[in-house]
Amino acid sequence: MFFLAPSIIDIVWIATSLFILFLILLSAINKSIGVRRSYVKLLLRIFEYGRVSIETAHKERHATITEASTALANAKKEENEKSSPFDAGNEKATETNGKNGNTLINRDNVLLPTPNEPNFNKDKLTETIKDEKISFHFEECLDYIKAGVEAIIEDEVTSRFEAEQLKSWNLLTRTNRQYEFINWKITLIWVLGFAVRYTILMPIRVFVCFVGVVFAVCSNSLVALIPFKMIRHYFADIAFKVTFRIICLSLSAVINFYNVQYKPKSTGFCVANHTSPLDVGILSTDCTFSLIGQRHGGFLGILQRALARASPHIWFERGEAKDRHAVAERLKQHVSDPNNPPILIFPEGTCINNTSVMQFKKGSFEVGGVIYPVAIKYDPRFGDAFWNSSKYSMIQYLYMMMTSWAIVCDVWYLPPMYRQQGESAIDFANRVKSVIAKQGGLVDLVWDGQLKRMKPKKEWKEMQQVEFIKRLKGD
Repeated sequence: MFFLAPSIIDIVWIATSLFILFLILLSAINKSIGVRRSYVKLLLRIFEYGRVSIETAHKERHATITEASTALANAKKEENEKSSPFDAGNEKATETNGKNGNTLINRDNVLLPTPNEPNFNKDKLTETIKDEKISFHFEECLDYIKAGVEAIIEDEVTSRFEAEQLKSWNLLTRTNRQYEFINWKITLIWVLGFAVRYTILMPIRVFVCFVGVVFAVCSNSLVALIPFKMIRHYFADIAFKVTFRIICLSLSAVINFYNVQYKPKSTGFCVANHTSPLDVGILSTDCTFSLIGQRHGGFLGILQRALARASPHIWFERGEAKDRHAVAERLKQHVSDPNNPPILIFPEGTCINNTSVMQFKKGSFEVGGVIYPVAIKYDPRFGDAFWNSSKYSMIQYLYMMMTSWAIVCDVWYLPPMYRQQGESAIDFANRVKSVIAKQGGLVDLVWDGQLKRMKPKKEWKEMQQVEFIKRLKGD
């Protein structure tokens, strides 16, 4: 037994080393042996079986309830026939509303901000009402009341920072409906799935992610020692892609790229909708970027410092990032060098739940140069990739990703876009945003994503007040 222990340790060490080399080799040649896609297909079959079981259980339950309440329904029907026509009409309307269920509100866009008025004068409101005789009509304010009630019922902003609703249960989403106890087969599948995710997948994923971070630190440190610029850029490109491919492997990521002929190949700006910090890793598995953002500590800080050793990334301190002039100058310096890779930017400035695209900040559209739009759409059935930074820390978010089934997404490269003659930066940003929203099947919203952290701008309120006064005047 004394001589047996070292041999077991040696076997484990050799197996681990071969596994790491295998991961690095697959990531370097960007090939897959098909395990992840087969795994995703198996999950889809399990989800479908669960959906059918849930529907069958609901039908049986409704059939039992229907049989038990038949007598009561007939008695109620006879009572309604004896009631007044007015009551019968109300009953019919109630039944119709119950059948329709919840519906989306069709808004008239009364209170939407109007970013096309950048030169709005704060004194405009006072000038408009000065020396004017206004005849007030009560009905003129009804559409504003309607818009207010609609916002209370269904807020377009806050609903974009909540998990996307699923049409069927994926044996993962936390719910109080207790689907896992419908029958013993579903319970068994749920228990096995829980055990697999937490005792097999999670430890392996944490280990693979650790390998990716160590590879990033070591490879970029070695690449930074290369004295020749062209050779250093070549190996930095390989190290960058391999790092994020290994990290995406740790999440069982299955990524489908479309329109690869439009993939960014020269300096400029790659612009995409933002759902998660994983967006960077997803896109970086196929293309090399210069990343821009605020300096972080912890896990993200380790990656930032490692990548910056060999590649021209742009990191800002918290106070410096608020200086728009300083940021613009750094961006101009970067895009002026044709040897630099394109800058990856998420103009929304915050993570959205992948159901919509919110207002794009105009900063990157003012600098000039080519814009490469990219649309990213995650499949929420396998795991919710949205990061609610106000609710979960980065460690909590990574824990949730490591214990999800997988990360499955589609990425569309779109044709390069240029700012047209006489087009403002705001109009250009909105044009790019609409293209991304259309391709990704996302809702195109004009609201600023920062509204989840701050109050609406005073200028928006004043513009709506001016518009309301115009209606009172009959303009």
